[in-house]
Amino acid sequence: MPACNCHIACTPTTPIPPRYRKALWAALVINAVMFAVEIVGGLQSGSVSLLADAVDFAGDAANYGISLAVLAMGLTWRARAALLKGMTMAGFGVFVFARTIWVAFSGVTPEPLTMGAIGLLALLANGLVALMLYAFRDGDANMRSVWLCSRNDAIGNVAVMLATAGVFGTGLGWPDFVVAAMMAGLALSSGISVVRQVRQELSQRPAELIHADQIHSTEQIQR
Repeated sequence: MPACNCHIACTPTTPIPPRYRKALWAALVINAVMFAVEIVGGLQSGSVSLLADAVDFAGDAANYGISLAVLAMGLTWRARAALLKGMTMAGFGVFVFARTIWVAFSGVTPEPLTMGAIGLLALLANGLVALMLYAFRDGDANMRSVWLCSRNDAIGNVAVMLATAGVFGTGLGWPDFVVAAMMAGLALSSGISVVRQVRQELSQRPAELIHADQIHSTEQIQR
């Protein structure tokens, strides 16, 4: 019997680390709470970057829930879930671009103190999630998409803090708009990256994928 040296075929039979499941549950709760906080803060402050980050929190909470749902499934289903998440990230990027353009033309200047306080809280929350998921960043497309979500959030919150300083210093809204556009670009590029990896995983050695998923399903039934 030849040695197993195919990452794609071996992945489904590799047990999911209990730490990963716990980290996903913690990330799900944190993101759901921060979604509510940033929606309120974004509306009160008039900040498009906070609203964009709130939508991102909502999307990430849903993505973590999907990841938890497919953990016990084979790589094919996990890859399909990652495909959905990649498309969601890309769609989020398009939405934020559109929202930024609309707010920029409306002439709204956000309130920087509320932006800063909530942005700092979001940065701490996302930093914690990113730290918990860092060890799983080089896994399959599903694990990678989860890591990219947490990484993008932490980067986005640093950018929100910079936007807060810019709005406070200039009294204008353009720093907020620039940061929102950057967050949109990051989400779009990450979504495309995940979709490409999913396509690669599903296209390489499909027979081995099917065989590995069958083995995985048999093991689940035996348990």
